[in-house]
Amino acid sequence: MADRNYKYSVGKRKEAVARLRLYTNSLPEVTGEEVKKGDMFVNGKRIENYFGGATAKSTYEEPFRITNTLGKYTLSVKVVGGGPSGQMDAFIHAVSRVLSSMDEKNKAILKKKGFLTRDARVRERRKVGMGGKARRKRQSPKR
Repeated sequence: MADRNYKYSVGKRKEAVARLRLYTNSLPEVTGEEVKKGDMFVNGKRIENYFGGATAKSTYEEPFRITNTLGKYTLSVKVVGGGPSGQMDAFIHAVSRVLSSMDEKNKAILKKKGFLTRDARVRERRKVGMGGKARRKRQSPKR
């Protein structure tokens, strides 16, 4: 079996699933990009291009900031399903899991912040006889 030079983790939120590889020594192969330590890639794009905006940047950097590991590792993430918000939360869950597996101090810090808890809230399924919605049926006009 080949020796892996990365740590693997999975994070989930709603319908989104993030499969993460955290490279400690060597860097991943990304087509047409020069990769240096501290770079993050989501679905083959730089994370700044995938999750745009300043608020998104502060959100996805938070697990690294509170564990003092910002810029120390290179990440490659594949995210599928859900929307942008669910994918962001799945990414944070995966990052937190891999950082906690590397150091016991990180685990305590991330658990206190709530990043290791899988947010189990999902969309409510559609019920029969309720039209297109899950909960409330429209009132009949012929009452």
